[in-house]
Amino acid sequence: MKDAKGNRGSTAEASRHVDKHVPPPRPVIGLEAEFTLFVDDVKRRPEDVFGTPAKLINQPMIPRTGRSFQLPSGGAIYFDTGVIEVATPIVEVQPGCCYRATRLLWEQIRYVRQELDEWGVRNDCRCRLQGFSTHYNLSFPDERRSTVRTAAKLGRLLAQIAPMPVALLAANRESSAVGVRPRGSRVEVTADFTPDAALMLATCAFIAGAFEGILHWENYRAEQLPRHSIPQPVPLRLRKHSSRRGWRVVRSSLQHDPFQTDPNKPIWKVRDGRVLSMRQIAAETMKPFRKQIRQLSDGATLEHIEAVFAGDARSLLDFPDRPSAYEDAGHGIDWNRRRVRHWARSDYEKVIHRVIAREPIRISGKHYVVQRMQGWYEIVFREVKTRRQRVFNLDELVRLTRKR
Repeated sequence: MKDAKGNRGSTAEASRHVDKHVPPPRPVIGLEAEFTLFVDDVKRRPEDVFGTPAKLINQPMIPRTGRSFQLPSGGAIYFDTGVIEVATPIVEVQPGCCYRATRLLWEQIRYVRQELDEWGVRNDCRCRLQGFSTHYNLSFPDERRSTVRTAAKLGRLLAQIAPMPVALLAANRESSAVGVRPRGSRVEVTADFTPDAALMLATCAFIAGAFEGILHWENYRAEQLPRHSIPQPVPLRLRKHSSRRGWRVVRSSLQHDPFQTDPNKPIWKVRDGRVLSMRQIAAETMKPFRKQIRQLSDGATLEHIEAVFAGDARSLLDFPDRPSAYEDAGHGIDWNRRRVRHWARSDYEKVIHRVIAREPIRISGKHYVVQRMQGWYEIVFREVKTRRQRVFNLDELVRLTRKR
């Protein structure tokens, strides 16, 4: 396939790469959120109500591989076993990426929420989205892969590290698990959806910072936990994830139920003999990753995480019940509860938004128009004159954009 400089193959050769997904060469992050649909307060399967996302969204959408569609807001939407799922495009792992990814997810939620409201008006009914889950995905770079460092080994180690901090940042009194799933070249952390954008950003920052820190450890064996002074609750029994390969920490995994106990109460035995509170365990767990958390988010987000772990800012576990905002997600998105730096769009974001706008591109005198997304990294275009297909990846499109 010819790149921006025109030195790799022909258009005919490029067309043979259609439907062969190529992963991005750099580390990336992406978020997903799942919602249960209620129509006039009756739980409904979106497949039964709409058929496909194209019947819900009133604007033209670019098709993607499979049954998903690219939203006009930049992300993707699909119906997954009875829930509505929205996903962000991939974002380069670099300073500010956690803010960018979280902002992107809430932009998709807001867009779908508005479209759902309009659909309800047209059909004389009231629709709402009940928050279900959020997935935090990070790619595992090939250069770190070895016999003692794999995505699966990192995922299992992260499953032992993440539960207490993620529970304090993302869970509520009705939560049941924190999970980790290795998925080929990426690792996915699963947790409850949180209707608080600032807490979701804090969750994303902790997960990304811990992932980045672990990534550069010598190996991903459990011996690394005491070496990095990470407290280990005893017992800690990892359970099989409810879907696909992976692990979950549930109520029966630990000495106490982390979703029902007082997070300030020192009742948790750890391997070195101490008895700590959830907040103390989370604060000590975070210490080895402070640098990475700050780098991938910002100072304000790090301060927010530290405040939650210190008890100076609210966790949703501080409330006796699950907040009502879960029942009708997407209406109020308040970024101003915590001061956060407004990061500019990343290069990948800019390209995706240009594609969504269906702007034609011109290369070597030929005009191309977008046909569909192929995975998260590649886009299938059609040459206007010959109607031949050609695949460009995001990095090629970034270079082409810079040359203009």
